[in-house]
Amino acid sequence: MAISPLAGKPADPSLLINVPRLVAAYYTGRPDPSVPAQRVAFGTSGHRGSALDNAFNEAHILAITQAICLYRKQQGIDGPLYIGIDTHALSEPAFASALEVLAANGVDVMVDADEGYTPTPVISHAILTYNRGRKTGLADGIVITPSHNPPRFGGFKYDPPSGGPADTQVTEWIEQQANAFIADGLRGVARVPFERARSASTVHPYQYLDSYVSDLPSVIDLQAIRESKVRIGVDPLGGASVAYWDAIGERYGLNMEVVNHVIDPTFRFMTVDWDGQIRMDPSSVYAMARMVGLKERFDVAFASDTDADRHGIVSRSHGLLDPNHYLSVAISYLFANRQQWSHSVAVGKTVVSSSMIDRVVNKLGRRLVEVPVGFKWFVEGLIDGSLGFGGEESSGATFLRHDGTVWTTDKDGLVPNLLAAEITARTGKDPGEHYQQLTAEFGTPYYTRIDAPATPEQKTRLEKLSPEVVATAKLAGEPITSKLTAAPGNGAPIGGLKVVTANGWFAARPSGTENIYKIYAESFKDQDHLKAIVSEAQEIVNHALESFDSAHQREAG
Repeated sequence: MAISPLAGKPADPSLLINVPRLVAAYYTGRPDPSVPAQRVAFGTSGHRGSALDNAFNEAHILAITQAICLYRKQQGIDGPLYIGIDTHALSEPAFASALEVLAANGVDVMVDADEGYTPTPVISHAILTYNRGRKTGLADGIVITPSHNPPRFGGFKYDPPSGGPADTQVTEWIEQQANAFIADGLRGVARVPFERARSASTVHPYQYLDSYVSDLPSVIDLQAIRESKVRIGVDPLGGASVAYWDAIGERYGLNMEVVNHVIDPTFRFMTVDWDGQIRMDPSSVYAMARMVGLKERFDVAFASDTDADRHGIVSRSHGLLDPNHYLSVAISYLFANRQQWSHSVAVGKTVVSSSMIDRVVNKLGRRLVEVPVGFKWFVEGLIDGSLGFGGEESSGATFLRHDGTVWTTDKDGLVPNLLAAEITARTGKDPGEHYQQLTAEFGTPYYTRIDAPATPEQKTRLEKLSPEVVATAKLAGEPITSKLTAAPGNGAPIGGLKVVTANGWFAARPSGTENIYKIYAESFKDQDHLKAIVSEAQEIVNHALESFDSAHQREAG
């Protein structure tokens, strides 16, 4: 990946979106259902796109919301629907469109009482809190966010009564219904004017912030953080968690400074990400350049992305921690310090997360549940308490309450951040120092991810790779111990291929949202070994794609 010369520098005015033009495009753009890029498409977490590309327009949101209403009716989901938005420019217009349809369909909708922004985990927490102990009249939710993606994007995702990301069967049904509505000129979509919707008897104010913040002691040792007076720095990156961090600091008497309170849909205060784009990614050293520059002011610091479902930890000792590094530290700490958790409680990780986690879990004597990419695979285990922790390499994680019951079933960017403060407060060492201890015990892993272009046809081929495409018995000089196309933890297809040796592995899979494929690789030897793994992985993938293209050409001929 070529690093942009702009990476890590303050955003140049030329990079800023024209917000009025973007919002106008939302209302005036007419998506063409015959163009794949303009259809409703749920990736790993909802429908995303830009109004400027006719990929996230009023028609999309009206159609998706009506499809959700039909799904609720079909499934007998008749409790309240919790809805929240982030700070992207397209979130407010999409909220208005969704509310017009929800009100017309008579759905009881819970909107933020202060007309504020609502993090993704707060919606999950609200759904689960309402549904606890209920068998009927269950709640579900909608989160309007494109996560950490650039300012021109909008996003829309549905959370069923489980409180986490909807599984593929659900999203495919909603996607098909929504596209049918768009193709039919939105016939069958019920809608009332926004003024009527906002004042409808079925639209109710809900204290999202108070409900979530007041429940935090059930999952984090806030007393230890307060008593230690550990110095904490927070950057919400202009996202939905801004008001939450102030409330948490004030309510629990924490020595916390929120270094940026600005809400601006251009996100002009960001430093530019690796590719020259503005992206609110708390795991990127480029997007987090300002926070890393402040690390000496604090004992521990952190950030959340725009919908606060991702965390980013900055330690004085090591600067910004790689997400895999912090997941390993969090797991090591939690399973040694949550005394009420059952000994049968397992650790969940995705197939592309670091094998350092495997080594930590093995030392703890716990069971590892390795699943495909996508947080939806952790939902069931978190709900029944069989998974104490679920985490993925892209800095998403959540974990159980102190008593071993579910907290959220979606990624929670606030709680892993607060855990970093708890770790620092209770051990006197920051997470970077804890990771150094892990490498001293288990070795140092070298990890990378690379992206390469791929056509939709090639992505389909990659998704169906079989172990047979690996003709060799060795990878980077080591005997191959396994070739996986299904996740060991649940047997579900990983949508690609993972090849493992004693001291390294690679996984190749297509992106769910972009025309690229990704190779993840890790070595427990050194950088040269990692380079050899990546090189051989690329050869394997390229050979598979070339075979596919040749077969395609023969069929065409």
